Amino acid sequence: MTFEELGVRDDLRRAIEELGFESPMPVQEKVIPHLLSEDGDVVALAQTGTGKTAAFGLPLLQRIDPDINRPQALILSPTRELCLQIGSDLADFSKYMPQVKVLPVYGGSSIESQIRTLKKGVQIIVATPGRLIDLIKRGVVKLDDVHTVVLDEADEMLNMGFLDSIDEILASVPDNRKMLMFSATMPDEIARIAKKYMHDPVEFVVGNRNEGSANVNHIYYMVNARDKYLALKRIADDNPNIYGIVFCRTRRDTQEIADRLIADGYNADALHGDLSQQQRDIVMRKFRDRVITLLVATDVAARGLDVDDLTHVINYGLPDDPAVYTHRSGRTGRAGKTGVSVAIIHSREKGKLREIEKKIGKKFERKEVPTPQHIIEKQLYNLADRIEKVKVDEEEIGKYIPGVSRKLEWLSAEDLLKRVMSLEFNRLLDYYRDAPKIDFIDEKPSKERKKDSRKPANDAEKDRRTAEKGMERIYINLGKADGFFAGNLIDMLNHTVTGKRVDVGRIDLMPGYSLFDVNSADARRVVEGLRGGEWMGKRVYSEIADTKKDYAQASKRKTKRGQDDEETTYDYFLKKNRGGTKKATKKTKKR
Repeated sequence: MTFEELGVRDDLRRAIEELGFESPMPVQEKVIPHLLSEDGDVVALAQTGTGKTAAFGLPLLQRIDPDINRPQALILSPTRELCLQIGSDLADFSKYMPQVKVLPVYGGSSIESQIRTLKKGVQIIVATPGRLIDLIKRGVVKLDDVHTVVLDEADEMLNMGFLDSIDEILASVPDNRKMLMFSATMPDEIARIAKKYMHDPVEFVVGNRNEGSANVNHIYYMVNARDKYLALKRIADDNPNIYGIVFCRTRRDTQEIADRLIADGYNADALHGDLSQQQRDIVMRKFRDRVITLLVATDVAARGLDVDDLTHVINYGLPDDPAVYTHRSGRTGRAGKTGVSVAIIHSREKGKLREIEKKIGKKFERKEVPTPQHIIEKQLYNLADRIEKVKVDEEEIGKYIPGVSRKLEWLSAEDLLKRVMSLEFNRLLDYYRDAPKIDFIDEKPSKERKKDSRKPANDAEKDRRTAEKGMERIYINLGKADGFFAGNLIDMLNHTVTGKRVDVGRIDLMPGYSLFDVNSADARRVVEGLRGGEWMGKRVYSEIADTKKDYAQASKRKTKRGQDDEETTYDYFLKKNRGGTKKATKKTKKR
């Protein structure tokens, strides 16, 4: 089909043809004719980067009355970056509609400037919820003439907690407005929004619900937790032309990984919520211009990030919600191109990986971490390719060739080639000279693993108390029953343990307690940092795990006051360190 056959007007077609649009993408083929001919509400499910902005933007522009100088359409987006991207795209689409004004309004920029533009009159507002509510309360934005409301990246808006804000905004919009909701995934909350705000919406699904992009290969590398950064560097070195995003779970991890990459000579930088808007804009400009080829980011900071031609998305830490993985991986493999989504995991994250596989309907391929020999070979061939394809200015460079030739005439062609290669790769060769394999290897034979799967509960508990090689297992008296999960543990470590960041390995969350691995050198520092704190009113006790102690049984026993046995242990620890008497010890044991 063509855009003309879809019913797109001449002036819009002329603009998009100049932008390089040749034929409609699947989501555009389905949605555009319906929006141009029907007035009902629409829910469209399609991956990020499949042409959703044009799917709603072109019909929306075509239905705008340029003679009415008031807001007629409202587009809500979860982030500033997406808000700006949508505004820019609509401005490009409406190049030959000079009377139509599009205004992005978002936090982090001058509200006075936005107010001045609004007073001059605009037909389309693209907004983040917080800034729009501010403008509504100031009486600057009137939405009485809005006939179309678009929720873009609706699942992300829910993840970011904008449900109440959506309620407040829609209260200012006429009840008979047309509502369009675009989302990459369809969690239950999206279905509830559709039921609450929409009238018999027509649903369009491109691909299958919640599935990953068809053009993305999903692979994973399994390493020990302490080797994750080494694996990341090897993946980058094995892909000399990599252009990708590295996703981390926390702001602190994001900044630290970016700093380490920069120190190791990579073109990298960080994007997270602690940066000012000006800093974010600078980082994004450098990334779009490919001055930076590895962007290390948190999910929140990267939402709405629209960058073409990414070769890789690297999950340095897997997200807790499989739907978040769908968004991450959807940033590569766009516009018919292929991309790679990489997960760097340790052995205890396999369960989370399987959950994601079920969600996206695809299997991850396990690969071995690139070996030093393979990396060096890839890098050498890449250099040869660059030499072969380099543009040569015969006139300019020719002036210097005779002198250089005399200087190097004693070298054979082979010697010259060796020197060129060595000049480029001596650092790499030195770094990888004695580098070992870092893949996690399950050393137990398959028969033994089958026996392990039939272990009694007490043996399984003993396994939980055993740390991986080079690590120490730490016990903490908080578990799922306390509302304590992996993210809470990482946050607690970041805020209570002094000194350098603690690398956390395997985490086992149980109802009444948790066990986790840290590097042996950090174990004492972690225990001292955690002890004596509070979590939701409960005193924290931590210790280096004792392989002989049955923490599962201990956590089940309750004192008369209803406290966990571990709290009694904590009281004992305090008294013992204050010089408590034998009487105090007996009293504690009696409890």
